[in-house]
Amino acid sequence: MDELISFEDLGLDEATLAAVEKKGFETPSPIQVLAIPRLLEGDANVIAKARTGTGKTAAFGLPLVQTIRKNTGAVEALVLTPTRELALQVCKEIGSFSTGLYPRMTAIYGGQSMGEQLRALKKGVEIVVGTPGRVQDHLERGSLDLSKIKYFILDEADEMLDMGFIDDIEAIFSRANPDSRILLFSATMPAPILKIASKFMGEYEIVEEEATPETPVLTEQKYILVRERDKLEAVVRIIDISPDFYGLIFTQTKADADTLSRQLDERGYEVAALHGDISQMQREKILYRFRNRKTRILVATDVAARGIDIEGLTHVINYSLPFDSSTYIHRIGRTGRAGSYGVAITLVRPEERRKLEHLKSAIRRNVKGTLKEEKIPSVDTVLNAKRSRLFDTMKTSLQEKGEVSQESVFAKMASELCEQGNPEEVLASVLEVFYGKHLDAHRYSEILPIENPRFGGSGSVGANQTRLYVQLGRRDRMFPREIAEFFSTLLGIPQRLVDRIEVSDSFSLVSLPKDAAQRALQLSRDDRRLPHMHVDSKSEDFKDKGAKGRSGKNRHFDEGRSKKSGGYGKQGHREYFDGSYGREKNRQSFASGKKRVEGGAALYKRKLPK
Repeated sequence: MDELISFEDLGLDEATLAAVEKKGFETPSPIQVLAIPRLLEGDANVIAKARTGTGKTAAFGLPLVQTIRKNTGAVEALVLTPTRELALQVCKEIGSFSTGLYPRMTAIYGGQSMGEQLRALKKGVEIVVGTPGRVQDHLERGSLDLSKIKYFILDEADEMLDMGFIDDIEAIFSRANPDSRILLFSATMPAPILKIASKFMGEYEIVEEEATPETPVLTEQKYILVRERDKLEAVVRIIDISPDFYGLIFTQTKADADTLSRQLDERGYEVAALHGDISQMQREKILYRFRNRKTRILVATDVAARGIDIEGLTHVINYSLPFDSSTYIHRIGRTGRAGSYGVAITLVRPEERRKLEHLKSAIRRNVKGTLKEEKIPSVDTVLNAKRSRLFDTMKTSLQEKGEVSQESVFAKMASELCEQGNPEEVLASVLEVFYGKHLDAHRYSEILPIENPRFGGSGSVGANQTRLYVQLGRRDRMFPREIAEFFSTLLGIPQRLVDRIEVSDSFSLVSLPKDAAQRALQLSRDDRRLPHMHVDSKSEDFKDKGAKGRSGKNRHFDEGRSKKSGGYGKQGHREYFDGSYGREKNRQSFASGKKRVEGGAALYKRKLPK
């Protein structure tokens, strides 16, 4: 029956239908079929029960943009959401339905400048989307007036109650127009929801999707705790350990999608990026290649991935923790379809543990399955898996090929090669030439263990790395990217091997592979044009300029300071200026001498020894 219903049948006018078409929506979801006509006609309060990820924002957003099309000088609709991320997402989604000057809308939430929000409200808006705490703040300031609102909407109401917002919600209700229509959207119907309904809603209708039989979830859900700087390496290992990776990687921003796609492309993967800045023609080409598996990895933002329905995806990777459970469910639902098995992996920074627990709770309510912790596979594990697959593929291909004629070109080439030595050694050399790069451990960077759950842990320097102090800092217009470029050019190594970069005003700390670090030290000693470097022994106490260590003194000798104020002590000061680390004259002339260094990394690149 639903298949016969179109958006035109729901009472939407031409302008709103144009917005729907522009969004790429083809047929309304069940909750949209139930909710939109009720919100466009009559004045009943509505409780809509629907699973997360079923188009609830459009179910109330489309009626709002159709009925609010002029400046009345007052806020006409308030949408409450449990998180600031969801507030931003809902506000943006409703805005995408609008085709005219009105309605104007803004999102208000904690963590954003209050001044910016005050200016937006003073300028005038018809729809406000916000979190309960910040809405309360504006009500108390008098910067938000709800006395004339026509719509009071609670989105993800059960999640708000779980997060302890019941008192805030009741306080906001008490300040709102008592004659406004109340629309409550919730995935579940717990007792507190019904309590709010009986207290504030008067008569109301309950609309609910038709129950569908549960199907087994074939998507295995995992999460990995990983630092931001190690995410790329984690993704590379996940891809390489998988037998036949074919998947989507979700990022929060267009810039992240472009950066990750470029980094994976540089490492030899068949990858493309998809986001809002991609033209429709280019989008179709990208999706055509992806559907035909000519591209195996698609890095996409949530908006750009909307409408992608491709069978056979083995993986969905959340490069960033999704804003909310709705986004998470949308993402992972693209794998594990049509009876096939899929894996969803979410990368979580240590400081996001609290958000992770909230996501776990939402998953338990809305999705059949649990989110389990997984460790990043070790380099040895990845190489063993690749070696095994490679060997099995080779044996299968040889069996299918059968015997090679002794008169063939390849037989003659093999005979000629074997004349140079033992056939087994020759074959081993041939395999190394063609496959050595794929099985090279140096292809992977070291990932240090997360030692301090509270702060994300700086970790200790890896066994195969050396931590260097280098006298380049923000004063020299050097930042992490420029530092990585500097060492990559100086040493001829990939930028990814320049690890754990921490930049202060006057110096930086970097971790390099041991052999690369030794070469850098030697070059610094031999060439006065290069900045001073030495092995760092206090990396665990690194602080930015002005920060203090445990003893209350700066842990690193800053340029221009005397030995009395430095953290290295008398012996460290002597070592700093002796011949093994470069001369004091060179240090002074490079860092703070007659000619101040300007121009950042480009200047040092020009000075690099041939």
